[in-house]
Amino acid sequence: MSFKSLGLSDALLKAISKKGYTTPSPIQQKAIPVVLERKDVLASAQTGTGKTAGFTLPMLQILSNGHQQRNRPIRALILTPTRELAAQVLEDVKTYSEFVDIRSMVIFGGVNANPQIRTLRQGVDILVATPGRLLDLHSQKALSLSSVEILVLDEADRMLDMGFLRDIKKILALMPKRRQNLLFSATFSKEIKQLAGSFLHHPVMVEATPENTTAEKVSQKVYRTNKSRKTDLVVKLISEGDWEQVLIFTRTKHGANRLSQKLEKARITSAAIHGNKSQGARTKALAGFKSGKVRVLVATDIAARGLDIPLLPHVINYELPNIPEDYVHRIGRTGRAGASGEAISIVSVDENEYVRGIEKLLGQKLETEVLEGFEPTESLQEVLDKKAANKAQNQRGRQNSRNGSKSTRPNNSNNRGKSQNSRRRK
Repeated sequence: MSFKSLGLSDALLKAISKKGYTTPSPIQQKAIPVVLERKDVLASAQTGTGKTAGFTLPMLQILSNGHQQRNRPIRALILTPTRELAAQVLEDVKTYSEFVDIRSMVIFGGVNANPQIRTLRQGVDILVATPGRLLDLHSQKALSLSSVEILVLDEADRMLDMGFLRDIKKILALMPKRRQNLLFSATFSKEIKQLAGSFLHHPVMVEATPENTTAEKVSQKVYRTNKSRKTDLVVKLISEGDWEQVLIFTRTKHGANRLSQKLEKARITSAAIHGNKSQGARTKALAGFKSGKVRVLVATDIAARGLDIPLLPHVINYELPNIPEDYVHRIGRTGRAGASGEAISIVSVDENEYVRGIEKLLGQKLETEVLEGFEPTESLQEVLDKKAANKAQNQRGRQNSRNGSKSTRPNNSNNRGKSQNSRRRK
């Protein structure tokens, strides 16, 4: 099947050809004709399946064929959960709209809003946005959603995970009821189906791959070791394997920072990316990783959501997620576009329950290996006892820090008493 057979215009076909694409992916084959028919769509598609082009291409065709108003009100809104995904979606929109008269822009938090407001005032056809900044600028009357014809919720499952449901409902209320709605999600959870039912009208269901399946070309392996030896094992695998472009997942922001620092000490260039990092730092880290200047990117799940890293060869789960579906999202970042990929999980004894949950979801046993010198020797009780001891130590440290800060404060009551006595003597 060719892109031309999907009913796309010559201008869009020219942009697709310039991008180097020749054959539409399964999600594009299924979604594009349905969107062109102006039907609502409920699509199951993971990152890396080509879903962005699946809604961007038909959206551009619909808007370019429609009546263009002089002041260019926002006619299409694409909502994304993260800044990184928003920036990537805009990049795709601009690529595909090169030969059509469509203006597009992105707005997200963490950066100065004034340049965004100035661009909005010049008129924009397609707006890519994160929910918080969109509502913020709407409250400032910097934008209006009263002319939106097409709404896209991209990675809706992650938006719900991040607590954006209330914001989504507020945004839905700001738009005309008569519009086309497209919802894309990696999974069709109960919550996603409830959300879809609240605003989609007789949607066509589109699925690129069976729910919660992993890429066939991704080899998966578990290395078992002690919790305290995880970093040393990661260094060994990357160094001896001469791996380039490695994405490592941790469960916490502090864990991402610590691991990145330890990798740097081992002379492996690394950068951490998570919610506490500024937008500038996150953009710089991702650019360095894509260019090869940064060998390893250490990320939390939410920060990594929406990262578009083509031909990523290695993903490492430094810590397993407690939700099996998140494991599928993580390893789905490798083995894209027909390339092979490798997903490694470094597992300590306290994560055995997570492994069982993942294997149940996948319907298969994960290959397990123990490297010489990294044999696991800890019992579950030993790990739990260490966790409890570390937690108690951290609590004592925080308490001592608070007590220390109190002791350094001036005793205002004594000072007041002294000044009063001084005044009496005078």
